Amino acid sequence: MNDGSHNAGVQDFVVAIDFGGTKVAVATANMTGTLLKQARIDTHASRGAKQILERTTIAAQELIERTAAETKGRCVAGGVTTPGVVQENGILLSPNIPGWEQVPLRETMRASLNIPIVTAGNDVKAAAMAEFLWGALKKADPAVFLSLGTGIAAAIVIGGRVVNGAHNASGEIGYNLRSVMDHLGAAHGRAPLEEVLGGRFIGEQGSLLLEESLSAADVFAHSDMRARFLVDEVLAELATHVANLAILIDPACIAVGGGLMSSGAVILRALAFRLNYAVPFPPKIVPARFLNDASLYGAIALALMGFEDASSK
Repeated sequence: MNDGSHNAGVQDFVVAIDFGGTKVAVATANMTGTLLKQARIDTHASRGAKQILERTTIAAQELIERTAAETKGRCVAGGVTTPGVVQENGILLSPNIPGWEQVPLRETMRASLNIPIVTAGNDVKAAAMAEFLWGALKKADPAVFLSLGTGIAAAIVIGGRVVNGAHNASGEIGYNLRSVMDHLGAAHGRAPLEEVLGGRFIGEQGSLLLEESLSAADVFAHSDMRARFLVDEVLAELATHVANLAILIDPACIAVGGGLMSSGAVILRALAFRLNYAVPFPPKIVPARFLNDASLYGAIALALMGFEDASSK
């Protein structure tokens, strides 16, 4: 991690942007990753990509100007995170934002913010890096970050770097097949595992069973036996896939984050039980440190690592 040396002055800083489904978080941080200022704006996803980028640019520029005025420093790099598979010419498997697939995110933000170094990446992978640098995965190698929310995904850290894969699509475990009977997969626009383990499914299925409007968190907290049975089924299948991942990777530690971690105790208990009897060398299983702002801190990590990489060349 950059300590502020290299070509950066002691008061230089970075800007971080996390594009979410409903909110965009923007922050500035110093060269050791300490948050300086932050702001949030609504995504208004249905209005399309252009307006999100324009309003985010304005919010980021305002934060950069305010931070520069107070620190007397300059913004030397930026980090940007988003759901989906981030590639140079667009974002694949992207959230429901019209036009987002055609956005060359890194170059767009570099030009609009007039920052020479901008690094863009997947939100879960960036969150994994934040956990490795400053959080629950510190000094763990290999390590796995598991994100459980509306969707599910994992990120693998080996040798201090996230494993991106040939297409930047590693860890998209929502596309895992559940059995040999799964004939509809990614080629059909389906995510077999996510469709039955994600937070959206849990809320919808719980609402159907109990005939009341429930979120996933409501289902986890509900005392009705039907809700308990649903939760047990979901966690048993999730734990099986996590155990298989642990057998493949042999991680030292798995950190679990995402919106479903409001029910973290029951989730961690189920995962630990399966890991301890199924995996030859069971890893530690712990809650992530950054439960609410993981992707934003991930964007900070991307910015700092991008600056460090550029400075070392």
